[in-house]
Amino acid sequence: MSETETLLVQQLQSESQKNAAFKTLITLYKERLYWHIRHVVKSHDDADDVLQNTFIKVFKNINKFKGDSQLYSWLYRIATNEALTHLKRNAKLKNITNEDAQDLAINNLQSDVYFEGEDIQIKLQKAIATLPEKQQLVFNMKYFQDLKYSELSEILDTSEGALKASYHLASKKIEAYLKAH
Repeated sequence: MSETETLLVQQLQSESQKNAAFKTLITLYKERLYWHIRHVVKSHDDADDVLQNTFIKVFKNINKFKGDSQLYSWLYRIATNEALTHLKRNAKLKNITNEDAQDLAINNLQSDVYFEGEDIQIKLQKAIATLPEKQQLVFNMKYFQDLKYSELSEILDTSEGALKASYHLASKKIEAYLKAH
């Protein structure tokens, strides 16, 4: 961890400094986490809800953070888990499969006032939706957020070699989908 992260964690774990440090944490990570979550859940409103849940979980559990990984890796791991849980919960509530819930979310992108994408972005999202969950995560985090494999390895708790293979396979599948559609 960098000195800045270490200091922030110490402040977050200090009862007297926790609230001010938490505001700093939100300022530093809110946008990056929002876009990470948004690529998983697709909807702006859902992303906002998941982001709020992520920060609540971080606030409640910051004292459990031991510094074994970078702070942002820990935050991304929580955000990823919250986003996946949200998707599964939504599918269960609607009594549909996770895949059907994802298709519905992508179809709703076109009517989402916060989505400024063109047809090619919709096609890309549809292609990503055809991937297995892990490949979707790896592709989204590498392609959209340009995270390094070492960072992905910390966040997803997977070897860099496996992540490179997942990204390569995901890219090939997306390319094939886009050519076919």
